[in-house]
Parts: sequence; structure tokens; C-alpha cells
Amino acid sequence: MKYNPQDLEVKWQERWEREGLFKVAEDPSREKYYLLEMFPYPSGKIHMGHVRNYTIGDVVARYKRMSGKNVLHPMGWDAFGLPAENAAIENDTHPARWTYSNIEAMKTQLKRMGFSYDWNREIATCDPSYYRWEQLVFLKMLEKGLAYKKRTLVNWCPKCQSVLANEQVENGCCWRHTDQEVVLKEMDSWFLRITAYADEILDACDRLTGWPERVLTMQRNWIGKSYGAIIRFPMADSDEVIEVFTTRQDTVFGATFLCFAPEHPMVREMVKGLPEEPEVLAFVEKTLKMEKYMRTADFTAKEGVFTGRYCLNPVTGDRIPIYVANFVLFDYGTGAIMAVPTHDQRDFEFAKKYGLPLKVVIRPPDREISAETMTEAYVDEGILVHSGPFDGQGNLEALERIAEYLEERGKGHKTVNFRLRDWNISRQRYWGAPIPVIYCEACGMVPVPEEDLPVVLPLDVNMRPNGGSPLPFEPSFCEATCPKCKGKARRETDTMDTFVESSWYFDRYACPDYDQGVLDTGRVAYWMPVDQYIGGIEHAILHLLYSRFYTRVLRDLGYLSVDEPFTNLLTQGMVCKEIQSCPQHGYLYPYEVEDGRCRRCGSEIVTGNTLKMSKSKKNVVDPQVLIDQYGADTVRMFCLFASPPERDLEWNDQGVEGSYRFLNRVWRLVVDNLDALRGVSAYDGKAPLEGGLKDLRRKTHWTIRKVSSDVEDRFHFNTAIAAVMELVNDLGSFLNDPPPPGDPAWPVLREGVDAVIVLLSPVVPHITEELWHRLGHETPLLETPWPAYDPDALTVESRLVVFQVNGKVRNRREVPASLTDGDLKEMALADERVQQFVAGKPVKKVVVVQGKLVNVVV
Repeated sequence: MKYNPQDLEVKWQERWEREGLFKVAEDPSREKYYLLEMFPYPSGKIHMGHVRNYTIGDVVARYKRMSGKNVLHPMGWDAFGLPAENAAIENDTHPARWTYSNIEAMKTQLKRMGFSYDWNREIATCDPSYYRWEQLVFLKMLEKGLAYKKRTLVNWCPKCQSVLANEQVENGCCWRHTDQEVVLKEMDSWFLRITAYADEILDACDRLTGWPERVLTMQRNWIGKSYGAIIRFPMADSDEVIEVFTTRQDTVFGATFLCFAPEHPMVREMVKGLPEEPEVLAFVEKTLKMEKYMRTADFTAKEGVFTGRYCLNPVTGDRIPIYVANFVLFDYGTGAIMAVPTHDQRDFEFAKKYGLPLKVVIRPPDREISAETMTEAYVDEGILVHSGPFDGQGNLEALERIAEYLEERGKGHKTVNFRLRDWNISRQRYWGAPIPVIYCEACGMVPVPEEDLPVVLPLDVNMRPNGGSPLPFEPSFCEATCPKCKGKARRETDTMDTFVESSWYFDRYACPDYDQGVLDTGRVAYWMPVDQYIGGIEHAILHLLYSRFYTRVLRDLGYLSVDEPFTNLLTQGMVCKEIQSCPQHGYLYPYEVEDGRCRRCGSEIVTGNTLKMSKSKKNVVDPQVLIDQYGADTVRMFCLFASPPERDLEWNDQGVEGSYRFLNRVWRLVVDNLDALRGVSAYDGKAPLEGGLKDLRRKTHWTIRKVSSDVEDRFHFNTAIAAVMELVNDLGSFLNDPPPPGDPAWPVLREGVDAVIVLLSPVVPHITEELWHRLGHETPLLETPWPAYDPDALTVESRLVVFQVNGKVRNRREVPASLTDGDLKEMALADERVQQFVAGKPVKKVVVVQGKLVNVVV
């Protein structure tokens, strides 16, 4: 009976589906466990990153179910968004057709991997039955002021032909097109008021004990809470007032100029008609082409231009110039800063460059300093000078008093600032959820009535080759009737950012068939929050942050009873492989290389760095090729055995072969001894065991304990698999020369073989299911209780102890396991071999190490 993974895997997958083994329902009498991996974008094919992520989740789901939990393990599709739209344009098809065909292909692949998903709960975010409720939530947010529209400068990606949220800009470039610099563009956009929950989201980071600290640090830094003051600088020649945010109000007496961000809307108005206008506008245009992170980088030259305007320092009355500077960002604070060159190095460099005045207002505790002789800013603690009523006070002690001083005089007030900005959800593309708003000349902006939802995205549109949205040019969609006055109106043609759909999909899995509202609160209350979420760290300040915000919105709207969506979070590492390239043909796929040479031209290939698998570098492995060659179980095992889940996995073809060989060993271990194993029951612990059989049973129960601990506590599947491999080796040693029928060894062997199969079943469910049933079991493994180890079986009656003198081994003795450290000391000192080397010398000390080694120091 040869191991044939392709046939037996399909056989069991069909049977599991036929019997509905993975279906789950609410059961208040059982403890629930909600296991979820981040759902995929339907690109057409699963890749090794998917395989690893979903295999990790499937092992946990199967283990928890066998441990008695009522496990929810769903799957669906993050189906809206630009990639589908762009791919459809490139392939001259429709995004809907492209998306649904990809869903079918990827669903087939996921089923072929044997993942235990409850496909009855499948959702696709592009389905109107899903985004209908998202549109309703948007209307509820609009009522409460949590959704709003305003004209502002937005991040625009020329390749996407759409707006990006701040969180979707990475190092000044589009998160999708890492080579495409984002530009600022003024336009009307819809926002969700995530800042209304900034404090709550930030404070709750301390309670997310099941999340990686790295993710929480990224979220804390992105939210960026800082305490300070708003200070009002009146213009010198008008009634206008400029507000700045600062955390250093203790230095306000030393502010000698003020700087605006180039994108600040006041800049253009401020310079209109002035001689400085052309130079200022040219500087603004040049600076806005720079990446934001470059503008604030330490190595970037600090540059600016004078606006021709002045304002007044509110505490000194001094007339100070106003500049536009490249290092000031509009999305931090108010977009304008006061500059104190003596106590900020960036301001110091700027002032020296443009000949601006310096005024010392903090001196070191032990000496005076002069602005004329300074070579750098003084940024340490000190004593206030030239600061009016605050002279002589410590600068940090005076922070609160100066803020109160400003507030009493109407020149400022204490405040808290956040780096976080409201979430821009407007996308000027087609393949997304329509924003349910209508514009009427008479009535203004009018929400679509709830009874008219969903606003369905029309499928009979002609895609525009430049990537722009066809919706504004489709009269059947954009021409509407005003719900209020019944007059002519125009429908909103922006669609929602696809991250809106992914911010609540996990809630909908609890009640995907519910059609009476956003969520079935009873069913959602049973399942939420997600107990274990698994996905990439790249979503730390995107999906993971948005989901925490959206959960709170749904809670406050009465749909949820939880504050956080995910109790525990595992961010798995990447799947990496070395790059191979040909001098003539560039990067090569693995199948284009044979014996170290390019198959196309025969040139010797160059092996490069090991990087994350990507199509652009061609260092990818097609999971389907591996499944066809080795079977899904081998692929699953390699993904888990090669590395702990939180670390990167380096692809290794030999490792795949090794996993396949091991599964063949397990197969032969059972089928070669099938008659004898089927003829006995597993050892029940009653008959006494001696010698090797006792050791084998000890190894079986040690393995059960080890695997249970590794999976339950740490998700260290690699060490769990290694432990089972050791047990297989020990069983194989016994079965190399099988005992005769009826020998008392067979029940112990049967117990060990059964343990191997059950312990491996979450990792390799197909081969284990086949062997389990061949051994005579009728209950599916998934419904078989996870084994408990027998503490008595782990008891060791004797142990080997090493005796040393001055660190050198002088004897080894088998001793009773019950001996204490004191007993071992006495035994060592009385040992004949030890006494020979002590030879009457004074004993300085006797050290016992873990009850296994005794060192006599003379």
C-alpha cells in the first residue's frame, strides 16, 4: 500500500465537505473560540504567503476544536479595490467578472489544501448584500458627525488615479506603487472621524496583552499624542491671527520668526499681490514635489522663503517675520510653527542660513550663554531668562504656568495634539462601495434613505483606459431624484476606500445570512471578539488600526458589545527565497533554472540575496506545483516545520523533500504493521511495564505533553513536529524487528502510533485521517478529543548522575530518582573513584547541578 497523497487527500476533502464536518453554529453550552486569518484579495492564485498564513490558522483551529472548543473558522474575500480594476482594464474584461472568476479559482485551491473553513459563512465584500449594511453604517456615522465632507489637500497617486489616506503613504510613495511619488492635490473628500476615538484607542493599547509589542508601538507612534499649547500670533498688519501648536511653550519669549507649511491654505492668500508672491509660489510648488519624509529628515537641508508678512510675538510684542519652510508639515499641529532658534537645532540652522535673530531664553543651571557666541542650539533643561515674570524658574516647571498665563490673557490655551488625522475614505475609482449620498441644487447634500439601500454599483459600465472612474459619465448611475424635493439631483460618484470593507468583515462572519440589519446582535455577541487573529505586520497602522476604530463605532451605534475586535494577534513572518538571475534574461523563475544554468540560453545563473517572495523578482514557488508533486500535507508540514510562525521562512527545496520523506515513514510505520496494530487496543495503563516498553510509553506521554504545550502556549509548531519525529524514531526502532502476535508490546506500540496520528492531525490532516480509519477508528479525527498525558507515565525511577572532581568526570552512577541534593553530595563524597582523586585534600565545596551532576571542588 503505497502513500499516494493526491488520491487520499481529494478523497477526504470530498468526504469532509459531504458530511459538513466544518460547519459550526452558536452553542451557549460550549466555550467558543473564534480563529481568523486576514482574508485575501482574490488575485487569481494563492501564493506561499497565503499557504503559510492559512496553515498556521488551520492548525490552531483544528487543535482548539479537538480540545473541546466550539470553533468558528471562516473565510471570505476582500474583493473590492484597485488591483481588480487595473487587472480588468489590462485584460479587457470587467472587474466583477475578473473578481468572481478569481474567487472560484482561489476557493478551489484553498479547499485543496484541506483548510477547515466553514464555507457556509463565505462573504465577498463586493456583494451588495454585504456593502448594503456598510452604507447604512456610513449614514449613521453621517448623522452623528463621524462622517463628513470637506475640501482639503489630499494625497494623490497618479498611477492609482485616486486619493490615498495618510496611512497609505509610505516614505512619500503610494503603498501599492512603491516607486510612485504621492503628490498633494486640493479637492473635496469624505472623511471618517477616527480622531474622535484617538484617546480611547491609544489608552486601550496597554490592555492588548495578546498583541505583539511592535504593533502596539507602531500604533502609539502613529496616533502620536503630545501635550502642549495653542499660541495665538496676531498678524502685524491685519486682524488675522495665526495659531501654532507647540510642546515648548516655555520658549515662547524666544520665538523670533514663524514658519508655515508650504501646503497651508493661508500661504497663497498671505502673499497675494506682494512682490514676494512669485518666489513663494515657486518654492511651494518645488517643495510639494518632495516626499514628506525627506522634508523632515535630518540630512535634508532646511530651506525656506520670506513671505513679506510679519506677525507679533504675543508675549513680547516683537514684530517677527513669517517664512514658508520645507520642514513644516501641514498635517502636524496647525501647519504653522513658532521658531526658537536658540533652543531648537533645526530652527538654529534655519536662522543662521537666513540671518534671522537669536534670543536666549533658557540658560544652563551653572552658567550664562550668549546668542552671539552660540554654535548650536541649547536643548537641555535650564533656567528661564529674558522671559518676563518667569525669569529664574526652571523651564520644565514653568511649562504649566506659561500655558495658564497665555490662557488668562486670551493668547493661547493648553491642548493635546495628535499626529493621527481623520481617515480619508473617498476614492475616485469605480470598483468600490458607492457612498450613499445625493446632491441637490435646492436641498444640498442629502443622504440616501435607508429604504433605498443598497446603492448598487452598476455592472454595465465601460471601463476607462486611463484608470479613471466611469461613474461620473454613466447617466443611469449619477443622475438621481432628490429624496427630499423630488427634483433633479446628482449621485455621489466617489467610492469608499476598500479598507472600510475590511474593518468589519469579521463581525459579519458571525451572521452572514442576516438580512434584517447590519448585524444579528445575539449571534455576534456569542462569537466576538476574535480570539486569535493572524496576519501580516504591514497592516499595523492600516487595517488593524481602522478595525479598532470601526469596532468602537459599531459599539456606539448599538451593533456590538465589545471594545476591541481581536484579543490575540499573531503577525507571521514572510516566506523568502533566494533570487536567481541570468546575465541575458534577468530574473528567473525556479522552473527556468536547471543544474545552475538558464534553461533558455544555458548561461550560468547568479544567485542573489534571499528576499520576500515576489512576482517582480520571480523568486516564487507555485503552491499548486508542490501539491501536484508532493500533496498538500507535505506543503503544510514544511511551512510549519521550517520556522516558528513569527519569523521569516527561508524556502528550502531539500526541506520540502524531507517533509515528504517523513510522511512516507509515518505511512509505512502504520501500514507495514497494520494487521498487528488493528488487532489490539491501546495500552490502558493497568499491566506493569518494564525496561524498553516503559521508556517507550514515557516517550509517548512526554510527546503529548510537549506538543500540547508548544501548540497551546506558543504556537511553536516546529518544535512540536520535531517532538513527534523523535517518537516516530523510537516506535520505528521497536518495529524494525516486530514482536510476535500477542506480545505485550503491541498495546504500547498501538498507544504510541495512535498518539502520533492524533498529534500530527492538525498539521497533516489527510494522511492522518486515512491512517486513523485504517486502524479501525470510525470517529473523524477532528471530532476526536485531544489526548491528555499521564503524569504517572512520566515518572522516572532512576537517573544517571555524573561525579566530577574539580570539573573532571571521575565516575557515572545510576541512582534512584528520589534522591535529594543532600543525598547526592553524600554519595559523591563516599564514592571510591571520587575518593581516589580527593586523596585527603580539603574539600572546599560540593556543587549539585539539576540533580544530574555533582562536582567536588578540592
